Amino acid sequence: METVIIVIHLMVVVALVAVVLLQRSEGGALGMGGGGGGGGFMSARGAANALTRTTAILAAAFFATSIVLGVMAKYNESPTDVLDRIPVQQGSEGSGEGVLDLLQPQEEENTEPQVPTSQ
Repeated sequence: METVIIVIHLMVVVALVAVVLLQRSEGGALGMGGGGGGGGFMSARGAANALTRTTAILAAAFFATSIVLGVMAKYNESPTDVLDRIPVQQGSEGSGEGVLDLLQPQEEENTEPQVPTSQ
């Protein structure tokens, strides 16, 4: 069920982005055609009304799917504690087997500092 709503949500998002980009802004943007009258699929005013209405419907669908996904995520979660994920150490606190004690010391082969020489 959650997958179906996520797919619907993504389709609404893509459609909402496309409709917003089709709208004519003051700068022109990707506007759906504009300017002069003449024969056309829709008048400038009719296209603006249809795109505005479509944007509002898609925005409402976006909010609805977002709320539904949020509610589903809340009810499907299982209570977990971060401290339950930490592995339990076998030694006691005073045994000296801490994280730093588990590190292996590096072997020292050459104790002389290496200084670059020019040739």
